Amino acid sequence: MKRMTPTLCIIASLALAGCAAQERKGNDGRRSDVPAAKVVGEAVNCVPLATIRESVVRDDWTIDFRTGANRWYRNTLPRRCNGLGFERAFSYATSQTQLCNVDIITVIVTNGGPINRGSCGLGSFTPIELAPTKTAK
Repeated sequence: MKRMTPTLCIIASLALAGCAAQERKGNDGRRSDVPAAKVVGEAVNCVPLATIRESVVRDDWTIDFRTGANRWYRNTLPRRCNGLGFERAFSYATSQTQLCNVDIITVIVTNGGPINRGSCGLGSFTPIELAPTKTAK
């Protein structure tokens, strides 16, 4: 049986303490820089695919969709979609002409070729106005 030197014991205990502190702090997949939004209407279950002009992944929980006439819908996923906020890319498949809260998105890993990372359900689409962003001078 090998004995650990005091220095090695101290290093090991500091490393474990650092891991424990990081574990307590955690990462719930929410970003602090998600733009504030003002709700401007009732949530809807679906948005027509033909009207979607842009989608902006904010974090593992939030996707903003811009439709024609510069109208925004915020989709807050009912469960965390791990990796979505990091990859900021997803796909979907639907046989309908609209994207709905019952549809599933798939996170796509774009570095090194497209690889499916996991799938997640969408939430309702809430019409919003995005808060003005501050520009750097």
